Amino acid sequence: MTSTVPVPPACPIDPARDDRKSAVLAAQRVHADPGARVVGTFAFGREILRSGSMLQAGAGSDQMKSAGQYASVFFLDGEIHKRRRTAIARYFTPKAINTRHRLVMEKTSDELLGKLQAAGGGNLDELSYQLAVAVAAEIVGLTNSDQRAMAKRIQATLLGTRLRGMHPAVRVPAQAVTAVHALRFFRNDVRPAVKARRAERQDDVISHLLDEGYPDKQILIECMTYAVAGMVTTREFIVMAAWHLFDHAELRARFTAGDEAEQTTILEEILRLEPVAAMLHRRATEDVELGPGAARRDEVLAVDIRAANVDPETVGECPFALDPDRAKRMRTVGTFMSFGDGSHRCPGAQVAMAETRVFLDRLFRLPDLRLAQTPEMTWCDGLMSYELRGAKVTCGKA
Repeated sequence: MTSTVPVPPACPIDPARDDRKSAVLAAQRVHADPGARVVGTFAFGREILRSGSMLQAGAGSDQMKSAGQYASVFFLDGEIHKRRRTAIARYFTPKAINTRHRLVMEKTSDELLGKLQAAGGGNLDELSYQLAVAVAAEIVGLTNSDQRAMAKRIQATLLGTRLRGMHPAVRVPAQAVTAVHALRFFRNDVRPAVKARRAERQDDVISHLLDEGYPDKQILIECMTYAVAGMVTTREFIVMAAWHLFDHAELRARFTAGDEAEQTTILEEILRLEPVAAMLHRRATEDVELGPGAARRDEVLAVDIRAANVDPETVGECPFALDPDRAKRMRTVGTFMSFGDGSHRCPGAQVAMAETRVFLDRLFRLPDLRLAQTPEMTWCDGLMSYELRGAKVTCGKA
């Protein structure tokens, strides 16, 4: 089914139009690591992320790499990263989404929205978090404990993302508290899952890690990494996308009338304007020419995702306007650099977009749906991303 809603012009009449909700806060809070050179153009940023002469830097990557061969795949580089990345790719393919993960997305969305309708309303960030936990848990293999309780334990461990920038007097006790929460997560959720898969392997990440010989500690770290990469970021984007759809009636009508491809296109354009991750750091292993620019050996470059996604040389005219037809017109990938690029491009990108689409498609079909309270936006320096809380929605009761 195709939309019958008139398509807005390619570029708004007012070329200064800015539809970004997170732009003001991001301008105040986004920053590179000390000593890093910021790159804000799309072409140069893409070359940096695709270059084999660049290694991951920032975001605690040096500490994560200290685990050697058992470091999280998210922080590995070179051949070992390529091998590990290839091994887990099967969990994130379109086939895996359509044959396995979609069932979880649809079932969980129906359950959550059924409760929402029965209550006449609810908190959107809580619902989106429960969905993201359910989907990520299925992929990782965290399916041997109470999921709602696990979601709370994972949320508690996220205190660790706020350690960056804390005063040492506060950071030390906060690290201790984070360790306690991580231990509870391990004892109640990770260990039961590992035990079950030691007895019988399943088609999930934990089973794969056991096959690779990962010790329990590193399996815990991997699970926590997936929690941040898959659960937290998806929660924020679902709320942000819903906020845009609530605020733009024509866009919402186009979304609900569209097929999967049309809906995905709209979500990708929202994500271009509101990327959850704001900055990616890379360190040059040698002096290297990268087309639009160059880097010196050991130089750290910080790719500004938000700036790259509004680079008019790549995204076209009116770069700050929400234009779902932009990617088609520019003949490029609609998310631009929101999921990164190169060998470290987010492996769960398609999963995140699919679960967002499934949930929002069902949400906006509820009768008398409205946004009763707009979300409060704050910033997480550890993840260099926005956070949205308190988005209250109401609807007609079942």
